[in-house]
Amino acid sequence: MDVGLKRELEEKVRSGERLTREDGIALYESDDLAWLGGLAHEVRTRKNGDVVHFNVNRHLNMTNVCTASCAYCSFQRKPGEKDAYTMRIEEAVKLAKAMESDNLTELHIVNGLHPNLPWRYYPRSLRELKAALPNVSLKAFTATEIHHFETISGLSASEILDELIDAGLESLTGGGAEIFDWEVRQHIVDHRTHWEDWSRIHRLAHEKGLKTPCTMLYGHIEEPRHRVDHVLRLRELQDETNGFQVFIPLRYQHDFVDMKDGKIRNRLQARTQMATGAEALKTFAVSRLLFDNVPHVKVFWVMHGVQTAQLALQHGADDMDGSVVEYKITHDADNYGTPNKLTREDLLELIRDAGFRPVERNTRYEIIREYEGPDPTRRDSPQPMRL
Repeated sequence: MDVGLKRELEEKVRSGERLTREDGIALYESDDLAWLGGLAHEVRTRKNGDVVHFNVNRHLNMTNVCTASCAYCSFQRKPGEKDAYTMRIEEAVKLAKAMESDNLTELHIVNGLHPNLPWRYYPRSLRELKAALPNVSLKAFTATEIHHFETISGLSASEILDELIDAGLESLTGGGAEIFDWEVRQHIVDHRTHWEDWSRIHRLAHEKGLKTPCTMLYGHIEEPRHRVDHVLRLRELQDETNGFQVFIPLRYQHDFVDMKDGKIRNRLQARTQMATGAEALKTFAVSRLLFDNVPHVKVFWVMHGVQTAQLALQHGADDMDGSVVEYKITHDADNYGTPNKLTREDLLELIRDAGFRPVERNTRYEIIREYEGPDPTRRDSPQPMRL
């Protein structure tokens, strides 16, 4: 990158001036990751100090049966297919109750787009889960699922959200976003929910007082300009609603497990390579710099690996997600070594080892407990980059 352009971008960032589409593309073209990471770290430090947030959560996928066959997805199964499953509500509640230990604060629920389950299955499942786990926040359903509920129920998204909120919903999930630009989206997504409906549903959720996450699936057939476009669409919607709490870049995964049963569900992998660690860190840094009106950037360690997740905390991220335990959507695809579970103690150690101070939060980013940071007397104790 030209020295003059570097200086211009630094001045913009440090003065709080909003970066443009052209600025975002220029940042992706830079090969100076240390400079990018340092600039993003300045921004995350201004917003969040030396804190890294985490929560104690579990993931629950009540069905993997799905009408869609998205090109990147290893999770979905068709009715009657081997490994297809759908839980009875009582079964889902029993499984959730078994997850309750360790002061669980959030249950994260995402499902396939089941062709035969009735609409009433979904609010009833939330009601019974909330009755069984009254102190656990229910973060449930993607905008794609809400759009699907419109089709199977005949209700509007507004009516659906009202009923789900009444049943205990505290937040939508951020999924279904992938990449919004149609140039890419038409090749990777096999359902009807695109930017217009995804943004419509999150806008409605924000109007009803919900705070939601937003995501981007990167590292497949998209180019940096598509990532920039994706973030800027979300930034513009955030200007309007101020309803996004956190942005989560999600690393696209190749399909390693399903090849064992002779069926490769990921149709992209023959012509793609997964993002390298350096590309992941660049994506976090540029996202943090562009998305100036969202308070948090989360690194989902399940999709990035623990070490890259720690490094992302030096490149703009301030949230390490949670304990997770089981995340079928990724673990049905990858086999490169991320654990199924990190305990609260594991997360505290990882955050301190990266040089930060851990803070446990709930779904609404309210602080539950603050912990001591790294031991300053340890000679090998790392510290975050200083401004």
